[in-house]
Amino acid sequence: MRLLLLLSLFGVFLSSTKAEVVVCYFSSWAVYRPGEGKFDVEDVDPALCTHLIYAFAGLNPTTNEIKVLDPWNDLCDGGGKCAYDRFVKLKKRNVNLKTILGVGGWNEGSTTYSAMAADPAKRKTFVNSSIALLKTHGFDGLDMDWEYPTQRGGNPEDYTNFITLLSDLKEALHAEGMILTAAVSAGKQTIDPAYDVPAMSQHLDLINLMAYDLHGSWEKFTHHQSCLYPHPDDTGDNLYLNGDFAVNYWLEKGAPANKLVLGIPLYGRTWRLDSTSETGFYAPASQAGIAGPFTRQNGFLGYNEICDFQMTEDWTIVHDPAMHEPYSYSFSHNQIWVSYEDPDSVAIKAQYALDKGLAGCMVWSVETDDFHAKCHGEAFPLLMSINDVLSGGHFTRPPTLEPDTTPDPFATTPPPTPPPPSPHCSVVGPNPDPNDCTHYYMCTIDTAGWVELENQCPAGTLFNPNALYCDWTDTVCSLADNPCPNDCPAYLTNNLI
Repeated sequence: MRLLLLLSLFGVFLSSTKAEVVVCYFSSWAVYRPGEGKFDVEDVDPALCTHLIYAFAGLNPTTNEIKVLDPWNDLCDGGGKCAYDRFVKLKKRNVNLKTILGVGGWNEGSTTYSAMAADPAKRKTFVNSSIALLKTHGFDGLDMDWEYPTQRGGNPEDYTNFITLLSDLKEALHAEGMILTAAVSAGKQTIDPAYDVPAMSQHLDLINLMAYDLHGSWEKFTHHQSCLYPHPDDTGDNLYLNGDFAVNYWLEKGAPANKLVLGIPLYGRTWRLDSTSETGFYAPASQAGIAGPFTRQNGFLGYNEICDFQMTEDWTIVHDPAMHEPYSYSFSHNQIWVSYEDPDSVAIKAQYALDKGLAGCMVWSVETDDFHAKCHGEAFPLLMSINDVLSGGHFTRPPTLEPDTTPDPFATTPPPTPPPPSPHCSVVGPNPDPNDCTHYYMCTIDTAGWVELENQCPAGTLFNPNALYCDWTDTVCSLADNPCPNDCPAYLTNNLI
């Protein structure tokens, strides 16, 4: 079902040809997913986005320079896959597209960003190195995804230091004709200590509001992870955990509506029901739902996994009359319960963004939409639904450049032959340490053999050797094959009793 646009916005944002923006995050590690879950740069449909953000680069805690997190995938050096350069080339398929490099993310934590932002010399190093990296690869801007100032090992001074960092970045980026955006929390308990909203708004071109992960398996009851409005049974702090509250709170605190972008998840959060007799909101659910075949993370399913399960297994789909978003459960699938978005619910959120006069919508993230067109007869059905609403039901593809007939040197260059395994490297990309899941090795190949870069997982996380990223400790410690026995003894002891 497609909803028609009722209201129009006026004006132009940046160089976009329409007032409504669609910001799309691209999770670069999806290239390592198995089977039909694998998603590479060329699988993106750039016509469905006005701003496309590459997730993620990081921060080198020693040098304070911006850090390439996956050199083999991101860069061309040493027979790498050149993903940065290929990503920027997507502008040939949408001449209005802005390609942006995201820095930070949940796994990067907060401690190193707090230390960098507090020191003028370190800030200058970070800003200068960021500009150099963006110019080298042709990006159009930087997205700051510091999660979160003053939180997770940060300091109270982050509240003001973050503003200074944004000011320095804006001055440098705008001087180069680039833009600055940021991903921000939707939680009141984070917003109040972390963000000087009026000051942030002066420096940011777009504010991407992460109105998702509002609920999840860290709670012992079911709820919707991206509800637009509160559930009738919500009380206390749960009354604040919804998109409408978050949008209004950011607006009340001084964010301009024409810079605020409503985030929509293209994935669901899952639980395992404790009982088959309670299946609605606030049903007891003391464990995360089992992982999906592609995303391989307990408590999480991509929409591509959800809709495929619903087509091939016995699932009950529920549209609670009090809510705008669906949930679904299956007793045969390990009593799983999932809150998620579908084409109708994302259309309602896109219309909400229009009604509130917001800049548009943001999605996390493109590779968990149904990009193989298995469920709705078209690829990227959630993104298509958002675009249909924002275009008034008349979505048209933006112009493209003439096809480039110049041979691509990277397309014909064979990958280097892997040398024999080293103590830490057996494949190109992330490699686990079987004796210590608090870190992992990012491995690449050059003419001398393996090149390894050790990366530390943030506090509260361990490296998930199945999903190949830093994941919640309880998620990793609950994996059936027990890949981290040295880091999970207490958890294992408690669950074997």
